Amino acid sequence: MALTILVLSFASFLLIGVPVAFAIGLSSAVALLVEGMPMAVLFQRMVSGMNIFSFLAIPFFIFAGEIMLYGGVAERIVRFAKSLTGHVRGGLGMSNVVSCTLFGGVSGSPVADVSAMGAVMIPMMKKEGYHADYAVNVTTHASLVGALMPTSHNMVIYAFAAGGAVSISSLIMAGMIPALVLTICMLFAAYLVAVKRKYPAGTFPGWGEVIASFAAALPGLLIAVIILTGILSGVFTATEAASVAVLYALILTVVVYKSMTWEHLMKSAAKAVKTTGVVLLLIGISAVFQHLMSLYEVAELTGEMMASISTSPWAIFLMINLILFILGTFMDMASTILICTPIFLPIAMKFGMDPVQFGMLMLINCALGLNTPPVGTTQFVGCAIGEISVGQVMKTIWPFYGALIAAMLLITFVPSFSLWLPNLMLK
Repeated sequence: MALTILVLSFASFLLIGVPVAFAIGLSSAVALLVEGMPMAVLFQRMVSGMNIFSFLAIPFFIFAGEIMLYGGVAERIVRFAKSLTGHVRGGLGMSNVVSCTLFGGVSGSPVADVSAMGAVMIPMMKKEGYHADYAVNVTTHASLVGALMPTSHNMVIYAFAAGGAVSISSLIMAGMIPALVLTICMLFAAYLVAVKRKYPAGTFPGWGEVIASFAAALPGLLIAVIILTGILSGVFTATEAASVAVLYALILTVVVYKSMTWEHLMKSAAKAVKTTGVVLLLIGISAVFQHLMSLYEVAELTGEMMASISTSPWAIFLMINLILFILGTFMDMASTILICTPIFLPIAMKFGMDPVQFGMLMLINCALGLNTPPVGTTQFVGCAIGEISVGQVMKTIWPFYGALIAAMLLITFVPSFSLWLPNLMLK
C-alpha cells in the first residue's frame, strides 16, 4: 500500500509541475506518514546522503567548467576544430562536432558545452548558409559527449547512486572510448545530412594554421589529460583532481590567456553555487527516496516483472534502455541517475552487465533525455541561441537521434567499449 502511495504521489507531483527535487521530498514525506515513521527520518537521511567526502568533487568540477566557459577557452577550441575539418563538405558541422567533443572534455557538462559552443558555432553556421535546425541539432547532440568526459560531475553522482559498486576512477577511464564512439557516430550523421542538403565545403587553411590553432587550444585541452594522468599515476584521487581542475582553470584563464574578468569570475562562481545547490539537494532528498525503495524492495519487484516478460539479457537490457529513455524525457540527468540506479543496476548485474558498463549506459540515456522535450535542457538552450522553435528542430532530429541510439546500442551490447580501459588500468 505504502509503495503504491509513494509511486502515485511522486507521479502526481511531477504531472502538476512540481520541481523534481520537491516531488521526491513530498512523496517521501507522504510515504513516511503512511508508514507511521517520524519526519526526523527524512532529515537524517538527507543529511547523511549529502555528508560524503567524495561529493567535494561535484562543486569543484562544476566550478572548473564554468571558469572554462567564461574564460575564453571555447573560441580557441573552435578555431582548432575548424582548421581540422572545415574543408570537408558541411565542414562547419563537422567542426561543430569536434569542438563540442573537445570542450566537453574541458567542461564535463552538456549544458555548458551547448552554451559555449552554441554561442560561437550556431550564429557562424547560419551566417555561412547552414539551416538553423541543422546547426542546433549538431550542437545539442554533440554536446552530450560532455557527460562521458573525465570532468563530468554526473560520474560522481552515479558512483554514489551505485552504492560503492564502482569507483570514480574506473568510470572516468570507462567513458573515454564511449565518448569516441559517440563522436564518430555524430560526425557520420552530420556529414550525411550535409551531403543530402548540399552544404558547401571550405578550404584547407594549411598545416601552419592547424599547428598554430592547436598550440593556442592546447592549454585548455590539457585539463582532461592532467586529471587522467594524475589519477592513474596515483598523484591525487578523483576528488582531489576536481580541485586541481579549478586551480588549473584559474591559472589558465587569468594568467595564461588573460581573458577572465572579475565580472565573469563572479558569474561563473554564482552559476557554480546555484548548480551545486540544486545537485546536492537532489542527492540529499534522493537518499530518502532510495531508502524507501530499498525498504519496499522496488528493485526486486521490478526485476521479477521484467523477468516475467523475458529472461534474455538482450531483451532485459533493451527494456532498461527504453525505460531510462522515457524517464529521462521527464526528469533531469541527476534525478534520473539517483532514482533509477538503485532500481536497475541490480537487475543489470543479475543478467551479467558490469556496473561500470551500466554507468555508461545510464549516462548516455540520461544525456539523450537532455535533448528530448518536455525537459530537454540542452535543446531549449540550443533553440534559444539558434532562434528557432523546438517543434521545427524535432522535425529533422532523426539522423542525430539515430547516431545517438547506434552509439547507445554498441555500448549496451559490446562490453569492451566500456570495460577495456578500466581493465587495462587494473593490470
